[in-house]
Amino acid sequence: MIKRLLICLSLCLLATGYLLPQGKSAPAGALPLVQPETVGMSGERLGRIDAMFQKYVADNWINGASAIILKNGKIVYYKSSGYDDVQKKTPLQKDVLFRIASQTKAVTSVAVMMLYEQGKFLLDDPVSKYLPEFKNQKVLDKFNNADSSYTTIEPKRPVSIRDLLTHTSGLGYPAIGTKEMNALYAKYNIIMGITDKKIYLKDEMEKLAKVPIGFQPGEKWCYGLSVDVLGSLVEAVSGMSLEAFFKSNIFEPLGMNNTFFYLPVDKHDQLAKLYSRDNDNNLIMLTKSKDFDPDYPKVNGTYFSGGGGLVSTAYDYALFLQMLLNGGKLNGKRLLSESTIRMMRTNQIGELRSGSLFLPSGGDEFGLGFEIISKQGSIQIPMPAGSYGWGGTFGSLYWIDPVNKIAAQLVLQVSPNSYNEIRSKFVSLVYQAVTDTNGK
Repeated sequence: MIKRLLICLSLCLLATGYLLPQGKSAPAGALPLVQPETVGMSGERLGRIDAMFQKYVADNWINGASAIILKNGKIVYYKSSGYDDVQKKTPLQKDVLFRIASQTKAVTSVAVMMLYEQGKFLLDDPVSKYLPEFKNQKVLDKFNNADSSYTTIEPKRPVSIRDLLTHTSGLGYPAIGTKEMNALYAKYNIIMGITDKKIYLKDEMEKLAKVPIGFQPGEKWCYGLSVDVLGSLVEAVSGMSLEAFFKSNIFEPLGMNNTFFYLPVDKHDQLAKLYSRDNDNNLIMLTKSKDFDPDYPKVNGTYFSGGGGLVSTAYDYALFLQMLLNGGKLNGKRLLSESTIRMMRTNQIGELRSGSLFLPSGGDEFGLGFEIISKQGSIQIPMPAGSYGWGGTFGSLYWIDPVNKIAAQLVLQVSPNSYNEIRSKFVSLVYQAVTDTNGK
């Protein structure tokens, strides 16, 4: 009789959100799991996400996928499909640790804005005021492909902290930019940001500062190493490593206990396998790459990349997303003011366009760290204007929708990433399940 009562009590607690899925005990202030219908979503329609994931796994298009969806601060969907190890048929766990890659940028941007709120700097200050190595930056003028020699011109103004937050600094990424900038980054041995080498952020940023920028600050939008420079700014201004700043000022207050730059040894087995495709387009586990070691999170590393270094879980990152959706606070802990969050999710690049790298077919504005859905973009996809987010190079995607009070995340671990179809379908399947568009 007592056993039966305990079972009934557990089921009741799960239904009302006091227990996490899969029998895990909930940390203090955990995001509650509820029936979707209680917050204006259809559980039946959310089941269509299961069907989509299962089909892509069955067709050998992906090894597996995880997703978490929040509405009104409550979990309405938190599941995984497919395999972590396809050959061994090891199921993919929804709480797997995954390489969040460029989702790190949002965390770094929050760290920067926290220091801004402390009066440490102004957004239009030259970054060279705090990182002197960037004081004499030049702008690329002419480039000789034959011998990689080049000429430069003076910038019209210094690169500002705002330029870095909005990717209008003139910095790009090695290998994915123009052929001229790619050649320059190769010449100066500039890394993408993911590494297992014993190197340090300050040293790498000093190297980067010697490379001319690709255009005049503020005149174009170009995705690149801007946020790695911001990571170095956080270290210089706070007097802490980026790892230590994140842990004490963001992760611990939010209860993000499974987010790291480099994994503790006892977490190594929880790291998701990374997949790619061979020359015959077959899905294969990626065990080595010419560009990076897939097991880089397992080393005792020293390079804290503000642009792409973190590892996390879907649940941990959902805590971070909910903090943003709440206007800068979660569980009684305020990281940022509502006015600062408003700035971050407001277009900062005027008539420039961001190129819609991660938010499918609709994100062409950019705030302080996030791509933003414009009014025109919201015509093409179900996300309302003002939704904002980004993703990671290994296939992950997240966004925050202040209108419907939705935060959602899709987790994939594939390289190279060519999965915009599943991202777009995930977005549409989230919104087709909304039954109350007033955010209640």
